[in-house]
Amino acid sequence: MRAFVAVEIPEEIRNRIAGLIQALQPAAPKVRWARAGGMHITLKFLGEISEQQVEEIKTHLASVQSATPLHLQIQGAGYFPNERSPRVLWLGVQSGAALPELASQIEKRLATLGMAKEDRPFSAHLTLGRLQRPGKLDALREELRKREPLALGSFTTDEFFLYESKLSPRGSIHRRIARFQIGQSGC
Repeated sequence: MRAFVAVEIPEEIRNRIAGLIQALQPAAPKVRWARAGGMHITLKFLGEISEQQVEEIKTHLASVQSATPLHLQIQGAGYFPNERSPRVLWLGVQSGAALPELASQIEKRLATLGMAKEDRPFSAHLTLGRLQRPGKLDALREELRKREPLALGSFTTDEFFLYESKLSPRGSIHRRIARFQIGQSGC
């Protein structure tokens, strides 16, 4: 199964993101837009794992600790790899050191199971859309500028999840496999 570890986004914020996508679509017809309902903050993409690995992964994730809940703010937008050669349009996730620290702990715990470490630094974000052809983005840039400062809300959470991701013609379908409390052992 294809799997990843992530923090969920509250429905209220997902609805605001859906409204933003709807407003941006006319300015960027060549963007493959994300479904706001499936948005999450990925902490670690696992790729293909076996059913046998699931229990080991759950045990290792249950040992992740944090002294406090995560305080997250969805704010700002940008492009990967950069604005000159954009392939992905993203929303920023502000968290201080807590979210990168959680991602680092997850990375370290799962590395002991032989899972490959990321070769890039952790960058908290929400993918808004993928640009099929970079082309002209002046209209999209202008629409984003009109909305500055782009702040879509903040929330606090004390949990993260292990998900299965099934690919389909309509996009990925995510199913929760396990829930983990931040700062507590167990799932």
